[in-house]
Amino acid sequence: MTQVETRRPGAKQRVRTLWISDLHLGTRGCQADKLTAFLKRYDCDQLYLVGDIIDGWRLRKGVYWPQSHTNVVRRVLTMSKRGTRVTYVTGNHDEFLRRYSVLMLGNIELVDEAEHVTADGRRLLVIHGDQFDVITRCHRWLAFLGDHAYEFSLVLNRWFNHWRSRFGYGYWSLSAYLKQRVKKAVNFISDFEDALAHECVKRGYQGVVCGHIHHAEIREVSGIDYHNCGDWVESCTALIEHWDGRIELYQWHETASQPELQMVEGEAVAK
Repeated sequence: MTQVETRRPGAKQRVRTLWISDLHLGTRGCQADKLTAFLKRYDCDQLYLVGDIIDGWRLRKGVYWPQSHTNVVRRVLTMSKRGTRVTYVTGNHDEFLRRYSVLMLGNIELVDEAEHVTADGRRLLVIHGDQFDVITRCHRWLAFLGDHAYEFSLVLNRWFNHWRSRFGYGYWSLSAYLKQRVKKAVNFISDFEDALAHECVKRGYQGVVCGHIHHAEIREVSGIDYHNCGDWVESCTALIEHWDGRIELYQWHETASQPELQMVEGEAVAK
């Protein structure tokens, strides 16, 4: 049975590990203010940035970098300064950094993939996941086309939700709806998960933590513990490891008066 727990802001919680992915800093879709508020609520021993943190694809077309995006970077640096080990795992949108991995800058490590051992002894592969996306790997032009289509859907989303809010309705995600309703998109997600599970079996891992497809989830795939961080463009989700090794999926949730964090065991909460 799914358990939901609502945490009000105020008390800072100490956890073992945080994973976040697909922030897409440098784009208008990034919900940087929510992310900064989320990171301020937690102290952790280890923070993993699981790819597509800075959107190099978008920045090549023109610089968009508001103060809120700088605040995210400053927050991560502050966490590192206070003792959190930060591992930046490169993704396809920040692939320009792959030429510099493996690189250590103080308490921050830049890598293409990492291994994480949970408190209960499970070995997890931490990887962005674009390496297992056939479109990104073999049809780069199609990946760029899909990126444009996704960005267009976000513009439509903002316009649509602006009018929904004026009539008293809550947030509704067009891109998430399309992913769930279009058969090919559903098959793509399934193939992506299966490919990562197969890689883990081949390399002796018990699980994987990834991002890339903006679909937050925790489930078992072919005997492998599959964890996807989701994103901070729409779903605003993260993975949190507690001191006993449990990994839970969190989704940011806003009330009318103040933000709160809604935790779901095993799946994301729909807004």
